[in-house]
Amino acid sequence: MEDHVTPRRVVIIGGGFAGLFAARALRHAPVAVTLVDRRAHHLFQPLLYQCASGILSEGQIAQPLRAVLRRHQNVRCLLADATDVDVKARLVHARRPEGGSVAVPYDDLIVAVGMRQSYFGHDEFAAHAPGMKTLDDALEIRRRLYRAFEMAESATDAEERRQWLTFALVGGGPTGVELAGQIREIAGHTLDREFRTIDPLQARVLLFEGSDKVLGPFGEPLAGRAARTLRDLGVELRLGTRVTDLDAHGLTVKDNEGTTTRYAARTVLWTAGVEAPPIAAALARATGATQDRAGRIAVEPDLTVPGHPEIRVVGDVMGLHRLPGLAEVAMQTGAYAGRAVRHSVEGRAKKPKPFKYIDLGSAAYICRGRAVVKAGPLHLSGVSGWLAWLFIHIAFLTGFRSRLGAVLSWSVSFASGARRERAFTLPDTANPPERPHGAPAVSPQR
Repeated sequence: MEDHVTPRRVVIIGGGFAGLFAARALRHAPVAVTLVDRRAHHLFQPLLYQCASGILSEGQIAQPLRAVLRRHQNVRCLLADATDVDVKARLVHARRPEGGSVAVPYDDLIVAVGMRQSYFGHDEFAAHAPGMKTLDDALEIRRRLYRAFEMAESATDAEERRQWLTFALVGGGPTGVELAGQIREIAGHTLDREFRTIDPLQARVLLFEGSDKVLGPFGEPLAGRAARTLRDLGVELRLGTRVTDLDAHGLTVKDNEGTTTRYAARTVLWTAGVEAPPIAAALARATGATQDRAGRIAVEPDLTVPGHPEIRVVGDVMGLHRLPGLAEVAMQTGAYAGRAVRHSVEGRAKKPKPFKYIDLGSAAYICRGRAVVKAGPLHLSGVSGWLAWLFIHIAFLTGFRSRLGAVLSWSVSFASGARRERAFTLPDTANPPERPHGAPAVSPQR
């Protein structure tokens, strides 16, 4: 009788940058890989704001995981939401979309679940201020942005019109800065001469940040240049403030002096703070691993969980050397974990060298012809930063068609200010969709 050898089973939780690069590193390894993700697509998160603002379509920043990994014959994709890990039996428990459950056995586990939006203990804010972590978030923000101008056009009361034309963004990191710049461009260029009652250029964009500068991690010179560019665009910076209350009609903030101010705004977007998803806490309980305040899991220098060399944590949810939550960190840690498993299976290394991050820089797009890029000692801003930003994002977009489509869309937008992806739908308030009993009103994010 012919002997059949069962290949080593590798389970990857998460199909983001970290999970995708881990799977790619295992392409030619003698292993059977199961990639578990609650969504069926790989998302290029750094360009979510361009989908939200109408420059790029969903298909240009999201590719089906099965299509991306179609040539990886040893990879199986499973559409499910990982909920728990049994480290003794070496099983990943997951919930399928229709409600059924499945247990996936593993010999090696790579946890690449990313982070979700954090409202700092005020989850009730989510209903009125969507974050920017998923494709659903981007489409919801697009709906709110363009709906606001339509509602302002039909408003009969001057105060209501001002509220619809006021946009508040919470968080002065790259996403908040990018969204603020995009809204000003939409108001000043995209919607120019399209309305009869309102002047979109009068739209007010407020950016709230708890620290004393936007883009703080970029350093003082670039942060200062970004702030000047935003102010030149007409964005009003409210630094040293934190949100204390938020509802459908605006938000209340408190500054460093203790002064409380109420701002009326019908569109509030949340780009401040992240936290680990529930599966990270479940893994920590199962392994005894420690977590930081945001829920990141502490790991060894080789990215393994202490006491569990078969489990590796990569990407944003990994707590090592206070590395930033960047796509490049996710790519490098995912590829490192995949190679470590491959070398172990092939018997090429007993113990991998500690992970070492190679800092390739950070970039933030502000408006046409203006971006900031930090790469080691190299600091770029203005047109040079914008050109560098273009090159970086074209290089890392997944798939040739995505790159070509993005270049064409950027060409149209940068040349004319037009945005081809402005379609949005309104919810049917008369017949809202039914939710299963006990289901949350706001779906959790990854």
